[in-house]
Amino acid sequence: MRTDSSPQTIYRKDYTAPAYLVETVELGFDLDPDRTVVANRITLRQNPASRSHDIVLHGEEIELVALRMNGKPLAPTEYQVDGSTLTIRKAPAKVVLEIETLCAPVQNTTLSGLYVSNGNFYTQCEAEGFRRITYFPDRPDVMAKYTVMLRADKAAYPVLLSNGNLIEEGELGDGRHYAKWEDPFKKPSYLFALVAARLVCQEERYTLQSGREVLLQVWVEEGNLDKTDYAMQSLKNSIRWDEERFGLELDLDRFMIVAVGDFNMGAMENKGLNIFNTKFVLANPRTATDIDYAGIEAVVGHEYFHNWTGNRVTCRDWFQLSLKEGLTVFRDQEFSADMIGTDSGRAVTRIDQVRTLRQAQFPEDAGPMSHPVRPDSFVEINNFYTVTVYEKGAEVVRMYQTLVGRDGFRKGMDLYFKRHDGQAVECDDFRAAMADANGRDLRQFERWYSQAGTPIVTARTRYDAVKRHFDIILSQRCPASAGQADKLPFHIPVAVGLLSASGKDLPLVLEGGKHAKGATTVVLELTEQEQIFRFRHVDERPTPSILRDFSAPVILEYDYTDDELLHLFSHDSDPVNRWEAGQRLAMERLLKLTAQVAAAGGSDANLKLDATFINAQRAVLTDETLDPAFRELALILPSEIIIAEQMDVVDPQAIHTARQFMRRTIGAALKPELLAQYHANQTPGAYSPDALSAGKRALKNLCLSYLMVAPDMAELKLAQQQFEKAGNMTDRSAALVSMIHSGAEAGPYLKNFYEDFESEALVIDKWFAMQAAAPTTDVAAVRKLMQHPAFTLKNPNRARSLIFNFTSNNPSQFHAADGSAYEFWAEFVIKLDAINPQVAARLARGMDRWRRYAPALQAKMKRALEKVAGRAKLSNDVLEVVTKALEN
Repeated sequence: MRTDSSPQTIYRKDYTAPAYLVETVELGFDLDPDRTVVANRITLRQNPASRSHDIVLHGEEIELVALRMNGKPLAPTEYQVDGSTLTIRKAPAKVVLEIETLCAPVQNTTLSGLYVSNGNFYTQCEAEGFRRITYFPDRPDVMAKYTVMLRADKAAYPVLLSNGNLIEEGELGDGRHYAKWEDPFKKPSYLFALVAARLVCQEERYTLQSGREVLLQVWVEEGNLDKTDYAMQSLKNSIRWDEERFGLELDLDRFMIVAVGDFNMGAMENKGLNIFNTKFVLANPRTATDIDYAGIEAVVGHEYFHNWTGNRVTCRDWFQLSLKEGLTVFRDQEFSADMIGTDSGRAVTRIDQVRTLRQAQFPEDAGPMSHPVRPDSFVEINNFYTVTVYEKGAEVVRMYQTLVGRDGFRKGMDLYFKRHDGQAVECDDFRAAMADANGRDLRQFERWYSQAGTPIVTARTRYDAVKRHFDIILSQRCPASAGQADKLPFHIPVAVGLLSASGKDLPLVLEGGKHAKGATTVVLELTEQEQIFRFRHVDERPTPSILRDFSAPVILEYDYTDDELLHLFSHDSDPVNRWEAGQRLAMERLLKLTAQVAAAGGSDANLKLDATFINAQRAVLTDETLDPAFRELALILPSEIIIAEQMDVVDPQAIHTARQFMRRTIGAALKPELLAQYHANQTPGAYSPDALSAGKRALKNLCLSYLMVAPDMAELKLAQQQFEKAGNMTDRSAALVSMIHSGAEAGPYLKNFYEDFESEALVIDKWFAMQAAAPTTDVAAVRKLMQHPAFTLKNPNRARSLIFNFTSNNPSQFHAADGSAYEFWAEFVIKLDAINPQVAARLARGMDRWRRYAPALQAKMKRALEKVAGRAKLSNDVLEVVTKALEN
């Protein structure tokens, strides 16, 4: 292990207000890839909430050239530079600091701060990137108004952008030009942005509901303008939706989106100048799939919605990150559901959210990086941009709406903005607004922010035929997690319904409950360790539908019989629980099959799948009354990762063999029905990413994937023809994936695909990704792909497409018995750490659950973790992850 001093742990309890507040910031940039000069004039005043007279500024990887205070140059003896801080002690109450620094953007491979991508300048300042640009009190609770002057060579960088409104531009007479931007709203430094680039834009004038006209722009590199229509439409939809749903109007005269190919995240909500990964901007039918289109709509919406939930009201400190991210994820989820506009479409989006929680967030909650939605400590804040903060945080916000209703939630939002516009606040302030606006006591609800782990809700039922009472007894517990051995009861909304023997919803009369007469779903509020909820006037023993719409992010334990699950799978009016019943039916069988494979030394020779399950699958597949998108989701088996979460000791090979057996058996047993649905769900004519068309393609391509598990010549021909004739990327890539995963000879088709899209970076990412995730791709094949001239470690999208897809989405090969893939993992965590620590830390997370595997695999995984941890020069990002994995 490392012998040098350990990095500092930051604790939420140690928060202190900043000693000085910043009133105005004036920045001047002379942009040069090798030597950018940054002039920074900041006006500060002592914070009345602080007694300190010490000004503390942060700076990393920058050279201090000059420092003046109130017009006087400071000698080196008048300030102290220690590591990443610059301190001026015993400063006056009012100060004007002038700071000149140098940085080298072309050498900045971290993609944090000011950097160069494809010859253009971009910034990424969240969470702590601004300190790589200039010395500054780089913390979210220091908010100021910014004026920015950009100067650069006009031929090389004809477009100069920053936050807010353009107030002046012109020539400098030496081949250079300038642009001056002013942001009228106070913001923290993490929301600063600049772009200096050779770009083109699609722009439109848009009229807000108030009648005010604004300018909308989507900036991209030359040659990509034909891929901006959907992003622009998504932006306009987002603006309109936020006006209608929450009464929130765009507050600037212009709103800009800029797409860049080198970006650590999905996008960034910088005030008025959103910088996006190209993956979430560029799309046309030839290059983008239905999933890509949905992602663009969601991410454009997410970043736009941040304009209010994150920018106008921001977080006091980084422990409160979910205040903006959880809330804004919930808002983009609601936006995407409303854009579909149908109940079935809303249900499909909800099921996708539940799958994400189970695939990624529940494992995080049960692992060494487990943390509350509002963490108590961190070593590196970049490691806490997690599914817990984002997706679980969104579930916490959703529970407010479940508890107070849609109208009550809007009242809470209105009060939140009335109280806190222009402020940096805490998660508790949002909770207080929801409580006060609705007259609710939500003090216990705070535990969702402060307690880590996934609560387990156990349900039992009893029926009294004489008194016509049906009781649901709910109890809760939450496993111990790091630093939290004992958990107090959560406030859990549990939505329930009761189904009759004929499959109809029963009208509910909850004893002591307040709900609409004749309601068929009621929300039970579980606040104690155990509670009994009694329903009256129940004329028959019903089948309970518990946790409808996944009303809380919990694990539900209820001993359903097969008959009850089949009843729910066939009749439940709640689509989420109908889907859930199918998942439970599949999971029970998958776990038994996995155990049988393990007992047989890896063989599937004697496995069997019962006709009852196959017939249930057939019934859903052929039910034309169901939305095609729902049928597709209902027929997808639980993933190998989700299956692994149900096992005490994980056997990746047995899981893969069992799941493939089930898929192969379904494919053979339902071959006529799969073929019929494949042909019935074609989408002829011009491509459209609308929900119905996308759902039909999803169902059709799922049918193809089942047929291609063990294809005959006719089925192989079907996939080949789809690849050759496809008029859109969704169908073409699905056909190619089915061929690769089947083990059929796909070489000529992979070659054809690459040659057709060699100049389309995002499509080449797909080309790498589909090979990396194939169960036929071992670590040697991945290493060979890394020798391809199109592969580079320096681009995060490309690294994720191959390395991350292999380590995260190909468990049977990543967990090969010889441990070679673990050695590969360690090698590239170390290599990536030297280039981009944020990306390396994400890869490092792939091994944090190592203790759950069989002893032989555990030993090899531990050696790989120790190899990484033992590196002398390791970033805090990666060190925190591997240290926690080894210590847990």
